Amino acid sequence: MFNKYTEVHPWKIIEKGWNASNHPKSESLFSIGNGRMGQRANFEETYTGKSLQGSYIAGVYYPDKTRVGWWKNGYPEYFAKVLNSCNWIGLKITVDGETLDINTAAAVNDFYRELDMQSGLLKRSFQATLPSGKIVAVQTERFVSIVNDEIGALSYSITPINFSGSIEICSYLDFDVENEDSNYDEKFWESVSCGQENGTSYVHAKTKKTGFDVSVAMRNSSAVDGAAVAWDSTTEATHMYVCECAAFNVPQGQLLQLNKFAAVLSSMNHEAARLDTKAAASATAAAAQGYEALRDEHATAWHKKWETSDIEIEGDAEAQQGIRFNIFHMNQTFTGVDDRLNIGPKGFTGEKYGGSTYWDTEAYCLPFYLATAQPEVAKNLCLYRYKQLDKAIENAGKLGFTSGAALYPMVTMNGEECHNEWEITFEEIHRNAAIAYGVFDYIRHTQDWGYLAEGGFEVLLGISRFWSQRVNWSEEKEAYVMLGVTGPNEYENNINNNWYTNRMAAWTLEWTLEAYNWLKENAADALSPIAIKTALNTDTEFAKWNDIIAKMYYPKSEKLGVVLQQDGFLDKEQLTADDLSLDERPINQNWSWDRILRSIFIKQADVLQGYYFLNHLYEQEEVKRNFDFYEPKTVHESSLSPCVHAILAAQIDYPEKAYEMYLRTSRLDIDDYNREVHEGLHITSMAGTWMSVVQGFGGMKIRGEELHFTPKLPAQWKGLTFSILWRGATLKATLTVEGMTIENVSGAPAKFAIDGQWFEVAECEKASTAATVMA
Repeated sequence: MFNKYTEVHPWKIIEKGWNASNHPKSESLFSIGNGRMGQRANFEETYTGKSLQGSYIAGVYYPDKTRVGWWKNGYPEYFAKVLNSCNWIGLKITVDGETLDINTAAAVNDFYRELDMQSGLLKRSFQATLPSGKIVAVQTERFVSIVNDEIGALSYSITPINFSGSIEICSYLDFDVENEDSNYDEKFWESVSCGQENGTSYVHAKTKKTGFDVSVAMRNSSAVDGAAVAWDSTTEATHMYVCECAAFNVPQGQLLQLNKFAAVLSSMNHEAARLDTKAAASATAAAAQGYEALRDEHATAWHKKWETSDIEIEGDAEAQQGIRFNIFHMNQTFTGVDDRLNIGPKGFTGEKYGGSTYWDTEAYCLPFYLATAQPEVAKNLCLYRYKQLDKAIENAGKLGFTSGAALYPMVTMNGEECHNEWEITFEEIHRNAAIAYGVFDYIRHTQDWGYLAEGGFEVLLGISRFWSQRVNWSEEKEAYVMLGVTGPNEYENNINNNWYTNRMAAWTLEWTLEAYNWLKENAADALSPIAIKTALNTDTEFAKWNDIIAKMYYPKSEKLGVVLQQDGFLDKEQLTADDLSLDERPINQNWSWDRILRSIFIKQADVLQGYYFLNHLYEQEEVKRNFDFYEPKTVHESSLSPCVHAILAAQIDYPEKAYEMYLRTSRLDIDDYNREVHEGLHITSMAGTWMSVVQGFGGMKIRGEELHFTPKLPAQWKGLTFSILWRGATLKATLTVEGMTIENVSGAPAKFAIDGQWFEVAECEKASTAATVMA
């Protein structure tokens, strides 16, 4: 079912042999980024075959006018697109008048592409036989620096194998680009300026409507067989394009090398009027530092990043490669240095979904950053939502909600809702619960209760006000109900009483009341101005909330002993995913939408998402009953699905299912399970892979205010090692068939339990117990 064409390696993604049909997928798989910018693994040289050219800058977007067949009142006016920006890697290589293009070459031999995840480097090599019969050997390497996140660099080498001749290299910056996902085939950039000054070429463009300015500058240098030669170029500057061309007479067997340094600066971080000057200065400084020095400091920084985020799996090469691939892309998509930025579902790897922020951030990504990065990184993700609270209140107001009720957007760049499918925009309101859960998760991990006064409580208050207005009293049921929603399972639309949404709404009200009481007891001086600002009436509002908490309706089957995903769920034909033939999968690519909506099949964890979030409130036997009922009906056609099932399966001692789901989530993109990796990677679900290992097999949980581990090593693994940052300590956990050992590598003393046995471990001390191996 899956097209596995890459090699298995613990630290690398490797492609051997040229197959043009794999190239669009490889452009996604081998993508690179640094949190500020990133790009697909497009070729530097000319390529006329199928390709999605993509270079992206975090936070720079365009409001693409909504395109729908039937406009409904309340629709967002636009869908935010993260923009394809300047192609700074571009090279045109001409060999005695022939353009080097793999797509038109007579033969391509020894093709090799490598993503070195340990060092953050993209490499490629091949031999191409041109139509004339001339053979050239090419080696390339490039990166976007995580030390200076406005700098990218590449090294491109070409060797004539069976001839001596003239090789011309034209190094260019091309800002005349478009988005493949444009709703109306518009181009989103307009020209500002381009040219060359003092040996540095630049191109400057501005987004239409949103007015983001971006200037990109480049410097080039050349060498033959390691000896520097003058980059004696001619320059061409036209509309949104600048090019430097230099020709070299290269003897047979000698290596011609180009080093290219690019600086990408935006008005998000610099004054627009000075962008060109600053970009030129940055490119010049990078060139002066030199390619090797830039690369080495970049690789060193990556090695440092891996010290706290790496996971080692012994005895399972595919599992090891899968987890590192996912961690690599998480680390290069978001670094936490800017609270205006967030994590798009495709990161820097493609354009689908607009590249904007979804509820995935709080549900899946936040736990990864809480445990692997400094607390301010996770806090910036929380502050991102607080800074957009006013927009969330506006969003709710457009739908008729009042009194400070907040509905956070399903998709956003600046806080406004910009998703244009009605069943998402109007109905998939469970996203609010994930935002509230993010505040809860951040505080219980860091114990930064002060964040409630800094914005956390206001976020919770706005969401709780929304829930209290969104429910209505049912005389028939004598309970509060919630009608016309879509739960996490998007294969159901416009349903009533989705258990997950109802349960998380009530839980949010409970958590908001707890947060209020903490502020009242511990930060009354901070609470008073918040109460005035938000016009909080504790008597009437809290009374209503407590009534909703006590009388919320939850659909369930007493006969089956399970909660029901929604009203009427048992009226559906009770099939399982095993009843589907392979040629029907995935059903979202083979069935009509009508047929999907009428079916029993579940796209992703819905009820089980609730049991994952609120796991601390339910007994294992109840979780198991509901898992047994819902998982067989789940087709896992969302990238967010396998990780939740892996964690719960490990918890309830289903070793084969836990391992199956782990492999599916960890290798979802590498093995292209859903046949869509050419569109970009599933970045936000990659954090779920980390959760599967650390929370699933490592058994990491927070109960109350305390850290617990209930480890269960898969039988396929000989060992598992991971690190987490916990309240000032760096803990390194090692799990083998003999047991679990946790070392306090550095920092404050740490208290935790392993299988119920408590330890308090000072710096450089260890704690060990016997472990459970899942047979």
